[in-house]
Amino acid sequence: MDHKLQQFVTLLHRQNPVASGRRARQIRAPRLGRRTLAIIAAVAVLCGIVLALWLTWPSLPVASPRPAQRVTSPAQVASTAAPTRAELPSPGTAAPRPASTPEAPVTAATPLPVPAVPPPSSAEPAWLRFAVPAAAPDGRARVAIIIDDMGLDRARSERVMALPGPLTLSFLAYARDLPQQAAIAHRNGHELMVHVPMEPMGHLLVPDPNQLDVAMSREEVLTRLRWDLSRFEGYVGINNHMGSRFTSDAPAMRPVLEELKARGLLFIDSRTSASTTGAEVAHEIGVPNASRDVFLDYEISIAAVEQQLLELERFAKRNGNAIAIGHPHDQTLEVLQRWLRELPQKGLALVPVSAIVKERGKRELARETTGVMK
Repeated sequence: MDHKLQQFVTLLHRQNPVASGRRARQIRAPRLGRRTLAIIAAVAVLCGIVLALWLTWPSLPVASPRPAQRVTSPAQVASTAAPTRAELPSPGTAAPRPASTPEAPVTAATPLPVPAVPPPSSAEPAWLRFAVPAAAPDGRARVAIIIDDMGLDRARSERVMALPGPLTLSFLAYARDLPQQAAIAHRNGHELMVHVPMEPMGHLLVPDPNQLDVAMSREEVLTRLRWDLSRFEGYVGINNHMGSRFTSDAPAMRPVLEELKARGLLFIDSRTSASTTGAEVAHEIGVPNASRDVFLDYEISIAAVEQQLLELERFAKRNGNAIAIGHPHDQTLEVLQRWLRELPQKGLALVPVSAIVKERGKRELARETTGVMK
């Protein structure tokens, strides 16, 4: 038994040719793996050297992108873009306006670059240079119709532009495509203004984009105003959008009117407050100005607009001229379309607002001269 067991153990230790070949290959494999690991290690060291050089090398300047101009979404537009309330001529009162379906407006959350104030020029001021010519006085009372809140509701704005002129169209600065819209209005014979949002007495949940507030610094007021004035060209001046609180504060109005003076522009006081200081400060600074006499569509109905136009006729014939302000509501436009055709029979002449500013300026100068002579 011991002999047979010894033979069996000997057989177990005898090398199998196949197994020997496998073991040989297994022995050679680690040699190939070590070579590969050596190559990988060398590459890793090289990459480390390159990375270290890149991190320590002086960085090149990279141009930073310009901040994108923010545009509100259609959902935001429905609640914020359209004028949310119209103000009464008396202070502190307001009433809602019906919502329209405007385009998405440009917001001033990220203001565009503000152009510098244009240098003084010996040429005639901008309000005269861009004024639409008016027929010479012929004894008829003269009326100017300002339609403000222009530009947001494109369909209704285009209806206004198609009316016979010259009307005076005041565009909200945060509307889109203002150069194109203003160009169409000008080609159709209308005079242009910028409708500048100003702080009302009542609290608004969502103030108008770029609104001028009493609590703002002079620099902030001017930054916002200059943004508004940079949106298109060819206008004669501005009038206030809302603004019962802002226009009642003389120190707040002063930088606005000084900027208009520097640019050669006029100011129309929409008179959303009985305590407005707009005309007083404008006269003190020397800014050509006038104030609204009749508000056409505080109540938005055909009957109410017709009644206000009758009031406009009476005021114009009593005083020689009159300025009315309306808005691009369907009812207002329907009544105006008929009323404008009937003007010759009414003994009235339609003129741009700049013509009435000239006329009232001459009267004021005559009164002051007469007072000095006395």
